[in-house]
Amino acid sequence: METGTSEFSRTPKPGLLRSVPAAGQAGRGTQAPGEGFALTIAERECAKLNFEHEHDRRDVILGVGLVAAKRASLIGRGPQLGDVKVAMDLFGLRGAPSIDHQLSAPFRGLAHSYVLQREFVDAVDGTTLVATEIATLL
Repeated sequence: METGTSEFSRTPKPGLLRSVPAAGQAGRGTQAPGEGFALTIAERECAKLNFEHEHDRRDVILGVGLVAAKRASLIGRGPQLGDVKVAMDLFGLRGAPSIDHQLSAPFRGLAHSYVLQREFVDAVDGTTLVATEIATLL
């Protein structure tokens, strides 16, 4: 029985030589390492918030996590606590004594619709996210 050619010495297949398409179209996103960690950080930070209606919590956590992941990917690194704080400040969540229906309105339905998630993230201006100074987060 003959052994197969190892992958290292084999000529690459033509289909594997194409480059990754660049983002730039709506709904395509920008990849960053460990984007899922933004959700973990968002969940920890949103646990400190008081919600008038507890059913809004999942939508807000997901929305904050998505925006934080977008900021981290635009900078070119994995998400950090500062990204989540910028996302929360963008929507006025950190300074609010209680999160009511008015504050949670932009996030409504995010936990149940991927299409809404993509539209939500695409609507956030990337230059605003990246321009935020770290000193304002402390």
